[in-house]
Amino acid sequence: LPDEPGSRDIVFTGSFEDVNEHFYEQGWSDGLPIVPPTLEKIEEFLRFTDRGPDEVLGIVLPESRAVTVWSIAVNGVMAGCRPEYMPILVALGEPMAAPDYGVEHSGNTPGAETLIILNGPIIKELKFNYEQGALRDGFRPNTSVGRFWRLALRNIAGFRLHKTDKGTFGNTFRVVLAENEDALARIGWPSNAEDMGFATGDNTVTITRMTGGDVMPSVTGATPEALMPYLADGVAKETGWEISFTVGGLTFGTLRPALVLSPILAETIAKAGWSKKEVRQYLFDHARTTARRVETMMNTWTEFKIGSLKHQVMMGRLPRAFAESDDPDRLVPIVTHPDEFMVLVSGDPLRTNAYAFAHNGYLGFPVAKKIVLPAGWAERIGGGA
Repeated sequence: LPDEPGSRDIVFTGSFEDVNEHFYEQGWSDGLPIVPPTLEKIEEFLRFTDRGPDEVLGIVLPESRAVTVWSIAVNGVMAGCRPEYMPILVALGEPMAAPDYGVEHSGNTPGAETLIILNGPIIKELKFNYEQGALRDGFRPNTSVGRFWRLALRNIAGFRLHKTDKGTFGNTFRVVLAENEDALARIGWPSNAEDMGFATGDNTVTITRMTGGDVMPSVTGATPEALMPYLADGVAKETGWEISFTVGGLTFGTLRPALVLSPILAETIAKAGWSKKEVRQYLFDHARTTARRVETMMNTWTEFKIGSLKHQVMMGRLPRAFAESDDPDRLVPIVTHPDEFMVLVSGDPLRTNAYAFAHNGYLGFPVAKKIVLPAGWAERIGGGA
């Protein structure tokens, strides 16, 4: 905008308290104290990327601003990130501008919030938490990178409460969910990076917007046949109005629910010979709801009109699994294909708990990017973990 300062202009000088008060008044902070983004601190972050500070990664709505490497560094400083997190922050800037993700929906009324999933050796190199408390704030890498995303949505994209962010209730930012790749390697399951089209072992970030979630504590049993019914029920019950992204109320087949398994649950399932693909197939077959509920949800409760599921199947818009009979109480899937379930492994290694996320469909579709490390990475971070 013509009346805005340049990226390197000094916009304010003063004490830590004065800077924070000014940034809050300008709408540049999230209400918590920020680290003042001095030119010196920004330059420290830029030393951890080989990309130019003025490089544009994309243009984002609602304010049609450029996502630049410089602006990413500024918000990384403010969020309390360390400079060595910069390759992750830059990698997050690219999917923020990706059409498939749809950042422009970040301020819609359901108030869904982004989940960032991290994969690769960088988890250990930068000491991200991937064990007990994996979704809790308290570890600087997970927490500050999650906060960076919320600040970037505010300061780069332009989402501000009572203005462009119209979340009726909203959610606060989520910490980064790092997968336990040691557990995945032990059981021979692919990581989320591989599920998203990269190689297991690649450093990647995945962003996906979730409307909410819930825990399934005390999952009991020694076999998949004993464990999976509870898990499938937990996944199914998280999906309410979100079924509109599957059955045509809003789109067809864009719902991507996520199941997070603690390592001991994943290992118990894998020891019985089950692959991640078989877990997804079980969820497709058993994480279901009644046709009556889906049609009522769409046609009456939310007025996302679809008529009948049978009609959508006959039109070729849904698979036959949605119209296997005329019984209104028949069970139907919540996604159109088993691969649409995301299955992740993280959390306390010895607790038999799982977590299910409800997804925001095409209003935050999963997008993954590879993290590009600068030359001499190992030397820059002191040889790694």
